Amino acid sequence: MMQKQDYSRYTDEDRLVWQLLFDRQMAQLPGLACSAYMEGVRKIGFRRDRIPNFEEVNAVLAAYTGWQLVVVPGLIDNKPFFELLLNKKFPATTWLRKLSELDYLEEPDMFHDVFGHVPLLTNQDFCNFLSGLSNIALEYIDNEWAIELISRLYWYTVEFGLINDPVEGLRIYGAGILSSSGESVYSLKSDKPLRVPFDVEHIIETPYIKDKYQEKYFVIDSYRQLYDSLPEVARVVRKHVALSAA
Repeated sequence: MMQKQDYSRYTDEDRLVWQLLFDRQMAQLPGLACSAYMEGVRKIGFRRDRIPNFEEVNAVLAAYTGWQLVVVPGLIDNKPFFELLLNKKFPATTWLRKLSELDYLEEPDMFHDVFGHVPLLTNQDFCNFLSGLSNIALEYIDNEWAIELISRLYWYTVEFGLINDPVEGLRIYGAGILSSSGESVYSLKSDKPLRVPFDVEHIIETPYIKDKYQEKYFVIDSYRQLYDSLPEVARVVRKHVALSAA
């Protein structure tokens, strides 16, 4: 049974959490976030004083790319996750972290899912990449090693990717960075992490990091580059699956 966002259940604390997180990120993301993301925030109409209503967001997304938000309780299994993405549906939670958890949350909440991800769902090339990557994942859905490799690609692009804009220079597009106050600055300004060109083979051979800031960021030149990389993704995954079975 499909879940729905119960907008009436949001509390004063929920509204305050959204406002505090929104204000903090919107104060620092100009000059750090990519133009497609900032334009997406404007298109969607996010506001500091209003928790996003999924029905309203979906009406906007439908006009731009045809994508929709679908309510999920939290992290879901790989198969339904990739099936949703293949069908232009992005899974999102409706619960918000507590005031005591503003700086770190182990499991993604609505601020991450919606503020972090939704603005780029107005970009067609990015959406095409999500659908295409999901199509590859579903071919290997019963192969844990293949899904691990595809998950690394998702992690280092959709969640923690950087883009080299020809006008603006290095910018953030990954939702895991965009929804994090600390990593938004760290990813671009710190001299600790490596920033390397997008390379499918390199990414697939790089395990992801969940419990601290990333040690390496992969930089794309355009969202079309992500979409155009899908045949290479399919080839590299097929190669690694064959090697693991040998």
